[in-house]
Amino acid sequence: MGVPRGLSAEEQAAWAKLAASVTPLPGRKVSKPAKPVANDAPSEVALVRPAPKPVMPAHKPPLAAQPAPPPHPGLDSHWERKFKAGAVQPDYTLDLHGHTLDTAYERLMAGLDQARAMEARVVLLIAGRARPVDPADRAERRGAIRAKLLDWLAASRHSAAISAVRKAHTRHGGEGAIYLVLKRAH
Repeated sequence: MGVPRGLSAEEQAAWAKLAASVTPLPGRKVSKPAKPVANDAPSEVALVRPAPKPVMPAHKPPLAAQPAPPPHPGLDSHWERKFKAGAVQPDYTLDLHGHTLDTAYERLMAGLDQARAMEARVVLLIAGRARPVDPADRAERRGAIRAKLLDWLAASRHSAAISAVRKAHTRHGGEGAIYLVLKRAH
């Protein structure tokens, strides 16, 4: 690596000017700048030439205004207002409490089959509160169904029919439940 070269006279002057503009913390002293180092070699700063500035066009055309993406893709603002106000009424309720992981998955798939056959738009899915996911979980702890739920939905045969997933309003279970908004049947 070599020996540090020290600061040139120009660099020391710039550092001293900066240091003079700083107010020290209470109980601290301002250190005095180091004495200039006599250096016979020309400063590296003098050897470096600044890069030429890029030529900018005289007139820059304005960028087309892009609409901001919706905060929750899949639903329009009418739906979002209904969720926020708690005005959504589920067409079908599916409760997964008391099930093991295997029976909860089967109940979920069968329940979504039934909800789609009934042409339900909003399914209230009660699965308990979320918890940190443990990949080695074998359903021995509470919250295992909720931890797996979104993965099950994404990988299921129903994933294309789900327009949105939202946290349920407090009167429908709050953090222990979610709404599934299903697409209209064609």
